Amino acid sequence: MTTVTSPLAGRAIGLAAVPDPVFSGAMVGPGTAIDPVREPADAVAPVEGVIVSLHPHAFVVVDEQGHGVLAHLGIDTVQLNGEGFELLVSKGDTVTRGQALVRWNPAAVEAVGKSPVCPVVALEATANSLSDLRDDGDVKAGDSLFTWK
Repeated sequence: MTTVTSPLAGRAIGLAAVPDPVFSGAMVGPGTAIDPVREPADAVAPVEGVIVSLHPHAFVVVDEQGHGVLAHLGIDTVQLNGEGFELLVSKGDTVTRGQALVRWNPAAVEAVGKSPVCPVVALEATANSLSDLRDDGDVKAGDSLFTWK
């Protein structure tokens, strides 16, 4: 089992509330989403593992069980071409849970008309493989979001 923790402080809102049909329809995979606090922050690793994909606006960490967890910092933020995001690690790095991966400012993302909501998705998982799913309430970075069986 893998416990997936929040990469950000904010409010858990669940994938259905994400303003993007790919995420809200769980087409990428099941999970939840965080509406982040509107202040500069470091997005941290939701699991211990290896960074297999790294972009300014998104990253995937694969744990020792082979579970890939995607954190997408905002919606349509790929259109910002990295502006306002600072990578703190490199693809291929081994990271620990809670390690800072990307520095960004959700308020700045919102100011340019993008949603700062952050989906946290269990890639190639089924909905029934997740338990203890948080889809409401305040969370701090590092708080449990779901367990992946």
